[in-house]
Amino acid sequence: MVSWPKSDSIPSGENHSPADMLDHRNTYAEAEAVLEDLARVFLENTSLLANAGPCGLSPTKITTQLPNLEAKYRALVEQIPAVVFMAYLDEGVGEAYVSPQIEAVLGFTQEEWLQDPVRWYSQVHPDDKQRWSAEAAELFLSGKPLRSAYRILSRDNRVIWLHCEAKMIRREDGRPWFIHGVGFDITDLKRTEEALEEERNVVTGILDTVGALVIVLDSGGRIVRFNRACERSTGYTFAEVAGRHVWDLFIPDEESEAFRMHFEKMRAGQLQNDYECPWLARDGTRRLIAWSGTSLRGGKGTPAYVIATGIDITERKHLEKAILEISVREQRRIGQDLHDGLGQHLTGIAFMTKVQEQKLKEKRLPYAADAAKIVKLVNEAINKTRELAKGLSPVVCEAHGLMTALQQLSAEVEDVFGVSCQLQCEDPVLVHDVSVATHLYHISQEAVSNAIKHGKARKIEIGLTASDGRGLLTISDDGSGCKKIPAGSNGMGQHIMRHRAKMIGGTLDIQFPAPHGAVVTCIFPVRGKEQHVKPAAQRKAG
Repeated sequence: MVSWPKSDSIPSGENHSPADMLDHRNTYAEAEAVLEDLARVFLENTSLLANAGPCGLSPTKITTQLPNLEAKYRALVEQIPAVVFMAYLDEGVGEAYVSPQIEAVLGFTQEEWLQDPVRWYSQVHPDDKQRWSAEAAELFLSGKPLRSAYRILSRDNRVIWLHCEAKMIRREDGRPWFIHGVGFDITDLKRTEEALEEERNVVTGILDTVGALVIVLDSGGRIVRFNRACERSTGYTFAEVAGRHVWDLFIPDEESEAFRMHFEKMRAGQLQNDYECPWLARDGTRRLIAWSGTSLRGGKGTPAYVIATGIDITERKHLEKAILEISVREQRRIGQDLHDGLGQHLTGIAFMTKVQEQKLKEKRLPYAADAAKIVKLVNEAINKTRELAKGLSPVVCEAHGLMTALQQLSAEVEDVFGVSCQLQCEDPVLVHDVSVATHLYHISQEAVSNAIKHGKARKIEIGLTASDGRGLLTISDDGSGCKKIPAGSNGMGQHIMRHRAKMIGGTLDIQFPAPHGAVVTCIFPVRGKEQHVKPAAQRKAG
């Protein structure tokens, strides 16, 4: 049996999609099976084939079996969806053969193709002639099978891509006998490849020019794409990170587990945006990245890849924190100026006016009543000034200032709105950072306002605890929760609460438990000295 070349391989240096490769492997396998049968016919009838003509027989030299051989040969060849060719190396050019498919593929008839012994070479695309000559020479000289793809010009000068498989067949004594091969029209495949390559180049260009970090991960979290922004941010090239787990390279150990959980959410299509985590560079520097992600599904609907896009928000966070700190500091300064400056000035005016009122009364002058009105108006201005000062700087500088401010907030809500509002803080929580305390106060204030305004709550409870390096602030109510929030509301209050929580390194969660009400929970970090302390009575008992 003749050992035909393995036809299920695609030429190296060419790009093929998995589906295209599978289709052509199947086609090559079918053609190979037909050619195996064809070769077997040749070997079983070598004494006849030695004197055969272009189609494998000569009417003047055949026996009664030859018509069956010719019919079988033609049937086999014409079933192959490709151009089959054969040329004897020890016979004349007239002994060559090409199958009828040559006309459907290139527009030349069998006779036209065989009449011109150099037609094949003349129809090879000019850019492929040198390569064809070198590979054909290697086939003739060494007998190595030829497997390659060439561009061929058709009769009407269309460019046709043919994938050729050819092999030299030798006689029993080792002398070259004939060349037999097959050419498959892969023009559509090549055009598809060119379109995909063009699209790939466009996508690559976009990915490499955007400033965002773009990583493509497989279903196991291994890196399969890494754009230039990632290379600049991390100091690694794509070649260095390809195939490695992203959390082994860029995610700090303390964040690794949380990142894996968010990766699973991205893989399931549940996380679209708003996940922030630190990002390690090669030199050890940390950046804060805000991630959004989506998943690409495979053929059976299972997650195949995750595309994660990250924005470096390190500088933005620094600026936001600086702006908020400046804002809080300026509010506190203005509040103190109102309280200590304008408030004291107005108090002085009220005192002097009161003195004048007393003098006018003693002289029984009618202007005493006007002076009394002035005193009343000044006192009202003093009260308004104190309220403004308190609103601008609700938390005093002492560590227990947050507890005091929340207690006052509860009392004001009960007085103004007639709603039950209680602070639950069994063990005092000391917050020494005024900025942190102020953000927590405003979170409480916004949550209480939402409960009254949208939820129509009649009972509100504020809870404050701290343990194990974490503080917990909760605001729960018995209102209608989100059901009463207007559909067109942009949720700015909730957005600001979340933003304040992030600014102090915490997280904010809002739940609407059945059957009614809302629970706002803020978890924030506290330093060791900000842990809860025992009440005075307990300290004395200890």
